[in-house]
Amino acid sequence: MTDSLTLRIFTEPQQGASYDDLLRLARHAETTGYDAFFRSDHYLVMGDGNGLPGPTDAWVTLGALARETSTIRLGTLVTAATFRLPGPLAVAVAQVDQMSGGRVEFGLGTGWYAREHSAYGIPFPPVGERFDVFTEQLEVITGLWATEEGGTFSYDGEHYQLVDSPGLPKPVQRPGPPVVIGGSGRKRTPRLAARFADEFNLPFVDVDTAIAQFDRVRAAAVDVGRDPAELRWSAAQVLCVGRDDAEVARRAEAIDRKPAELRENGLAGSPAEVVDKLGRWRERGGIDRMYLQVLDVTDLEHIELVAAEVVPQLG
Repeated sequence: MTDSLTLRIFTEPQQGASYDDLLRLARHAETTGYDAFFRSDHYLVMGDGNGLPGPTDAWVTLGALARETSTIRLGTLVTAATFRLPGPLAVAVAQVDQMSGGRVEFGLGTGWYAREHSAYGIPFPPVGERFDVFTEQLEVITGLWATEEGGTFSYDGEHYQLVDSPGLPKPVQRPGPPVVIGGSGRKRTPRLAARFADEFNLPFVDVDTAIAQFDRVRAAAVDVGRDPAELRWSAAQVLCVGRDDAEVARRAEAIDRKPAELRENGLAGSPAEVVDKLGRWRERGGIDRMYLQVLDVTDLEHIELVAAEVVPQLG
């Protein structure tokens, strides 16, 4: 655990956000001092909304933001391994890292939302095969990035075969952008995190659940001869903060949630309530970073409030 807890903005554009909405929020997050701006990687709205104006591609978005921001870190929570081939994905992420001057962080997961796959014609194999694909993508992508200039990378897997790839382009960050892996799987997820992750993230769970999964990852790291202290630990929670109950209720209604439920399951309530809950996460969970899931991307005053009245109390 570091001496301070860093807050990051995390958006879900498939719920209804244009690129301009995301640009406005990312620039505002940068101006108000947040460490990073992350977005999901989904192609279909979840729940009863219409998702208008429609999905935006994660890496197209981040490439554009790389040129329209200057200091804030950029990443996905998380890219779906089912969406893209690993070679072209390694190229895209390395290019965005170059475009940003080395500000990219690369979250990767198995992919899980079956409906978006059927809606856009993306193969969705059974979970065991998805983990196999996920594993091979991590091996290929990190292998391509780590290959020295002038060398070549070959790979002979069940799902992917590469022959004498030059492994270009190279990202600015070497051997590659930090890799973020997360999820609550009890066996394969901890083992993959131990091998490949720079950061382990657990979204939308309580502290006790997070502690148990963090312990599994630490044990897996020890099993492969890695010091668990090398990893960073993070969580993600939905955000709904207000100066009074009326403001909390207004923000909860805007995202179709109830204040009591958000106080129980997210970071909701007054700034003092949120500071207290973040303190428990930091002390008990040992996290370095909290991703604030901002569902109303038009409410810039929301993240201003957190920056002004929560961040200064986090050390």
